[in-house]
Amino acid sequence: MTVAFYISGHGFGHASRQVEIINALVSRHPAVRVFIRSAAARWLLERTLRVPFELDPRPCDTGIVQIDSLRLDARQSLLDARDFYATLPARADDEARLLRERDTRLVIVDAAPLGCEAAARAGIPSVVVSNFTWDWIYEEYAELLPLAPDLVPVIQRAYRQARAAWRLPIQGGFASFDAAWQADAPQERRVLDVPFVARHADPSRSREEVLGRLSLPGDRRVALVSFGGYGAGRLALNRLDCADTWTVVLTGGAGERLDRGHLRIIADTDIYDAGLRYPDLVRASDVVVTKPGYGIVSECVANGTAMVYTPRGRFAEYPVMLREMPRYLRCAPLDNAALLAGRWLAALDAAAGAPPPPEQPATDGAEVVADMIAACLRDASSSPAPLRS
Repeated sequence: MTVAFYISGHGFGHASRQVEIINALVSRHPAVRVFIRSAAARWLLERTLRVPFELDPRPCDTGIVQIDSLRLDARQSLLDARDFYATLPARADDEARLLRERDTRLVIVDAAPLGCEAAARAGIPSVVVSNFTWDWIYEEYAELLPLAPDLVPVIQRAYRQARAAWRLPIQGGFASFDAAWQADAPQERRVLDVPFVARHADPSRSREEVLGRLSLPGDRRVALVSFGGYGAGRLALNRLDCADTWTVVLTGGAGERLDRGHLRIIADTDIYDAGLRYPDLVRASDVVVTKPGYGIVSECVANGTAMVYTPRGRFAEYPVMLREMPRYLRCAPLDNAALLAGRWLAALDAAAGAPPPPEQPATDGAEVVADMIAACLRDASSSPAPLRS
């Protein structure tokens, strides 16, 4: 049986958490075939998936147009989404054919509405697994919605085709599911909360081993700079005020390697060539400097690493992150101006010295969701005909 995953290509967080779910699912059920529809970076999938998969790399949604990790273009985001979803019926018909050709039994959606619409047209159940929905994200730009008056209703109608929504922590945007399903078929369609899906470091490797494999000093505190695939603009790395007491580590391409003692740039490939994964570096670091998104927040929570965070522009998820993060991890703010100017020391020291967070949430969501997917597959295999939402 095939499970299809429709994964937003916006950032790394959607793909990285679905990778954990896929790995957990196939480790339990090796006969399951995996079909991925996503414009997420192929290298990320190839380096982190431990199971065979088929990838169709065409975009399955448009997400948000990012100038860099700290700035976005809301107007262009709505225009791109308007054009994409104006052709949703034709796109969904094409996708339904792909699903039927692969004997697909279940579609997991994070959180591309196209997956829900395509599954419905193919007579296959779909489940949304995410911490937010795109209608909620776009509703943040209410003053621009006249440019795309049908956008939010089209997305919401697609989502309502899903059999269920499994909601991750630090969430928003599921009100439309609740309202529609309560009036429609509450006994079948439910919003269920699941634990954090997070990437964990290898518990058998010590901090000293990880830093040693990457030729990083183990006698100083380490700050890992993590801004995903979009970057953070021009950082004044030659003027860091934390140089005397902190080692600042960034990752990049092979041609960007740098060793200035307190400032190190290591190639992404160096991590994997050393037999490590990115979460190993997260756990070996004292603080991660980043903009708050689900992927890196969940990794810091799962690996006990403090965070220095900076604003990421007008994005509906950001205020929710600000409210929820202190429950789960040690963190301190750093405004964009201070980040770009290299004034990091006070925030790094504050985050590293903060008391433990009041809650230690479960971070085994990948295993929990994998078992829920397996239960859906058992239901599908016992049905005489494809399930329909």
